[in-house]
Parts: sequence; structure tokens; C-alpha cells
Amino acid sequence: MKFNRLVSSDYIKIIPILAFASFMAFIPHLTYPYAVHIDEWVHIAYSNALLDSGTVYSANPFSGQGSGGIVALLESGYHIPLAIFQRFSGVPWVDIARYAPSITFIFTVLSVYIFAKKIGFGWEAAFFTCFITTTVGILGPAFIVPVAMGLLFVPLLLFLITDFQTKWAYPVICLFISFLIILHATSAILVMLILLPFCLFNWRANPKHNLAVLAAVIFPFLFTLPWTSGLILSQWGSLFVPKPLPAYHSFLKIIPEYGFLPTTFCLIGVFILIIGGNWKSYSLVISLTVLLTMLAVFYTLHYGIDALYLRGLLYAMLMMGIVAGAGLRELWKLELPWINAIRLKKPHIMQVVSILLCLIVVSATLIIAIPSRQFTPYYHMIDKTDYEAFIWIKNNTDTSHQKAILDPWKATAFTAITDKYVYTRIHTSPQPIDSQTYDFLEGGCKDTAFLLENGISLIYTRIADIVFTPDNPDLVEIRENVFLLKPAITDR
Repeated sequence: MKFNRLVSSDYIKIIPILAFASFMAFIPHLTYPYAVHIDEWVHIAYSNALLDSGTVYSANPFSGQGSGGIVALLESGYHIPLAIFQRFSGVPWVDIARYAPSITFIFTVLSVYIFAKKIGFGWEAAFFTCFITTTVGILGPAFIVPVAMGLLFVPLLLFLITDFQTKWAYPVICLFISFLIILHATSAILVMLILLPFCLFNWRANPKHNLAVLAAVIFPFLFTLPWTSGLILSQWGSLFVPKPLPAYHSFLKIIPEYGFLPTTFCLIGVFILIIGGNWKSYSLVISLTVLLTMLAVFYTLHYGIDALYLRGLLYAMLMMGIVAGAGLRELWKLELPWINAIRLKKPHIMQVVSILLCLIVVSATLIIAIPSRQFTPYYHMIDKTDYEAFIWIKNNTDTSHQKAILDPWKATAFTAITDKYVYTRIHTSPQPIDSQTYDFLEGGCKDTAFLLENGISLIYTRIADIVFTPDNPDLVEIRENVFLLKPAITDR
């Protein structure tokens, strides 16, 4: 009896699954304590700028120019809570970048468990959700980026729609969608694509509920039309124009990246859900099919919006994980017609067999996936020497030296750490101005007129791990690799 209770208890399964999810999201930071992806540094910089200015219409934190308009509101739903948490908690940004993704992913996996448990495969779906990959091209749950938080809302909204059918569910759904729009508009669209089949397949059984859900989902989008109609129309027009794949992203193949075993169980899960005959089962399959079709059309025919493809891969893997849970459940239960006779005669033996089979599958999946994730390549924008220098600059230079020139590749992290402006920075790919900056730094920073003309009074001379010493009498060294334009020169 104790063994049966132990085996049937979800707690003994979900706790190690959550720990595993935390580990998977921590992999990029196992040996690197700073933010990894350039987008992480961008969000840190914008969060700091928002706090310093006290308004979402703050100037560009990298140049100090430009503000206002709908663009300033994009992703403010991410920057505001992130900034408030950092300011009130006092946790350094590097620690937030290192540990927050694991915490967020734990809640995402836990939410999947809560939703899928109602359908009968909670811990199984939670387990396969852990294998959502993180790459520099599509981002993922291992980074502090809005799309990582957006994943959390999919199982929460599915739970509200399918299992929390009260009048209070609708304002909560509307609130979640509204927050998603200002958190990450791309995620809001993808979430809407996932939710629609759940409304349509249950329309006859409960039309009032589904009509209320549709209204709650669509209303936030309609509310934004006065400000976003131009952007929406331009994007709508681009849907029907073939375009090349973005050159600055590496396009992964979803099956090998997500994993062959999880994908296999996803296919089994699709079959099981289809023959199950339940509207929730059909909705899961259709939602997954919609996402995969959208990705296939963009990848093969090049029709679509690149942002929906790049972030849609993550949502597709989330739905694949949930559906794969249905496949693993069948292995766990072994409720196949030709096995039922044996189960009735020797239930304990069949229970042991199902446990052993699941252990083999889980072990094989882990053995394949963990090394694969550990060998996923990530770039590093700064190292310990750069970080310590930037912290020193933040604490020991005033606002009279507010604009710097340095390695454009490190400039994004520089602004995020120091709150100072930069002459230029590399974001997606190097531009001519970046080449000019490298020439200036490597040539000894001799052109004082260039510095004065562009309002630059601070120079950081370390490019990659190579130090270039300035050959300019108008500069004074205040710390290793850190130079200031002499006050007398600045006051000209």
C-alpha cells in the first residue's frame, strides 16, 4: 500500500522536475556570472532608464535621445516590474540576470503541471516542458527577456479557460492579455493563436462561456487600435510578401533542438489525444498544429513575420511538451487493450514494468538532453575585468563625463552597468560607425576634435581582451584602461 501511494503521488515527481527545470535554465550561467544575451543587457538598461526618469517615455538609454510614442511603451510591462523589483530588493543586476530565469521557469513548469493535471498528465507534461531550448537566436527561458515570462501565461490562461469557468475568470483573462500586450506583443499574438481553438471546439457545449472568453481575449487588442493600427496594417501587408530569412539569426531545426525522444512522445501524444475524443484534447492538437504550420510556412515559403517565427518556436516547444505528456502518460498507465488482460491478472508486475519503462525513457532523455544543452554555444559580451572597470566608472565618475566611446560590442553592457551614454554600439550586426570606432581606439585615440564634436569625454580602451594605449596628450588615465578628456580641453 505504501509503495502504491508513493508511486501514485505527484509530489515525489514534481519536486525533482522543478529542480531540473531550474537547472536547465541555469546552464548558460554555470560558469558565467553576468547577463549573456545582448537583449538581457538592453532590458537592464531600459529598466534603469525608466527608474531614473520616472516615466515610460524615457529617452534612449544608450544615446540619451528620442522618446515618446507607442514604441516607448513596447515591453514596458516587463521593464516596470523588473526595475521596481531591483530597486526595492537591492539585488544586483548580475544576480537577477543569473538567477531570475530559473525562478521564472520553475513557475512556468509548475503552471503547466497545474493545467495538465486536470487533463490527466500533469507531471509528464511538466517534465517535457523542461526541454524548451534557449539559444542566442530565438532566446528562451534561460534569459531575462519578456518572451521567457510570456511562456508562463499560456498554461495559466488555458487553466482559466478550461477549468475555472466563473464570472471572475473573464476579467482575469482580459487582464492577462492586456499585460501580455505591453509585456511582449509578439507573445500576446502567439498566445491568442493558442487560445482560439479552445474556444471554438467547445462552442456548442458552452457558447456563453466561449463568447465571454473571446471578448476577454480580443478586447485588449481592439483597445490598442488607435495607437497601433498603422503598425498592424503594415505588418498585415507584409504577411503576403515573401522575404528572406533574417541574416543575423541562426535558424534552428525544432526536432533536433527540442529532442528526438520528446518529439517522439509528442507524436504519440497527438495520436492519443485525437482518439481520446475530448474537446480539450482536440484543442491542444489544433493549437500545436496552428503554431507548427505557421513556422513551416515561414521557414519554407518565407511568408510571415520573422518575430512570430523566432518567438513562435518557443511557444511551439511549450505546446509540444504539454502534448508529449499525454504520450508519456500512456507508457506510465499501460492501459492498452491487449495488455488489460495481463494487468487484471498480475497488476503489480505490470505496475513495475510501467515504472521501469518510464525510468528508461526519462533517463535516456536526460542523458541525451543535458550534454546537448551544456554544449549549446553562447557568446559573452564582457568578462570580469570589464565588469569591474564599468562598476568603478559608475561609482567614480560624475555626470560631466556622461558619454563614452569604447568597443561597440561591449557598449550595450557598459550602458546597462554605468547608466552612461555611448557613441555607438553593435546590436544586430556591425555598422560602418562601429568600424570607425575600432579604428579610432586601435589608432591611439588621437583625434581630440572628434571627441569634442561628439560630446565624448570618457574612453575605455580594452577591445576584447586586448588593451590599446592612447597616444593623445589631451587624455588623462584615471584607472587602468579608463581615460578622461582633460577638463581644460572639454571646456573649449
